[in-house]
Amino acid sequence: MGHLTEAKIKSIQKAGRYRDGDCLFLNVRESGTKSWVVRVKIRRGPRRDLGIGPYPLLGLKEARLRAWELRKQVFNGVDPLGERKQAAMPTFQHVARQYYETNKPRWKPGRAADQWLRVVEKYAVPVFGHKPVDRLDQDDMLAVLRPIWTTIPEAARILRQRLRLILKWCQAHRYVTENVAGEVIDGALAPMPAIRAHHRSLPYEAVGAALDTIDASTSCLSAKLCLRFLILTATRSQEARGTRWQEIDTEKRLWTIPASRMKTNHEHHVPLSDEAVRVLDRARGLEDGSGFVFPSPRKKGEALSVVTLTWLLDTAGLLDQTVVHGFRSSFRTWSEEQTTADFAVKEQALAHQVGSAVERAYTRTDLLAKRRVLMQRWSDYLTRNTPAQVINLR
Repeated sequence: MGHLTEAKIKSIQKAGRYRDGDCLFLNVRESGTKSWVVRVKIRRGPRRDLGIGPYPLLGLKEARLRAWELRKQVFNGVDPLGERKQAAMPTFQHVARQYYETNKPRWKPGRAADQWLRVVEKYAVPVFGHKPVDRLDQDDMLAVLRPIWTTIPEAARILRQRLRLILKWCQAHRYVTENVAGEVIDGALAPMPAIRAHHRSLPYEAVGAALDTIDASTSCLSAKLCLRFLILTATRSQEARGTRWQEIDTEKRLWTIPASRMKTNHEHHVPLSDEAVRVLDRARGLEDGSGFVFPSPRKKGEALSVVTLTWLLDTAGLLDQTVVHGFRSSFRTWSEEQTTADFAVKEQALAHQVGSAVERAYTRTDLLAKRRVLMQRWSDYLTRNTPAQVINLR
């Protein structure tokens, strides 16, 4: 028989702990709130207090029943504290999604951000996505990395990097104390050679003829003009495809790409050559109200898709010789071999950052005037088939 009754519980006003019996106590705080506590001894450990609920939400009869159930678990060798902790511990799949949703808003929008979690979901989630993160160990990491470490090294490298980031986030939230995807598994994985595959690109001498081939292809006009514009301006695919009329200043012959669309997250000014302006004049007939200079012919109101320009190269029979990004390499090689332009001018033309952070802080010019001369020379070279000669740009 317990010491407490419903009437006695209601009358208690003084803070303290009041025993009912069989390890059940009523805990009364200074604020007057009351809650139930069960004191148990788990295996050979010290006595521990387990909160089972507030009063009067949990009445005396229910509290006694809950206390009896907990004592029964302890008698049968079950650790209620461990069970509670495990129930509160998120699974790897849950924290991977939470890390992604938390960090995606600060990443640059685009395909890379949208697909960041794909490699994790493909390789890691099927193997240990169901496991609580504090149960993960080195064997789990190696189980997904070893099969692809030498066969698909690029995917393996990306997967390990993302596993480390996710588990680092878990460390910060005190879910785990060790990053089991970190240095602890270095010795179990063969060193990965730092090999960088270069994009296929045409020799610059062949780019002029490629423009004619592209123009004669059966692809849609929007794609052909976009690729021509990309080659003339030496820009990236996403920058050219996403061009909007509001970014173009025809009087100044200048294209201003906002920071949000640049890989470097810095606004970039592109001087427009005579031929680039002619491309824009031809593109006026494509306007569909979307604001895009090169709108999609299939999806009204949208820009050309990421694969459209690749399909164009394939249709023109050029895909085995170059990829879209390769035209930037063609331009860079031409500017190195056929002009005397300064290194900084050539790099700025490709929107590459030049110099250290300190040097960039003191260099406030983007060398637009010199780049304008360089890009006009590139346009002339491509459209007039200028004989090979070194062009003095100093």
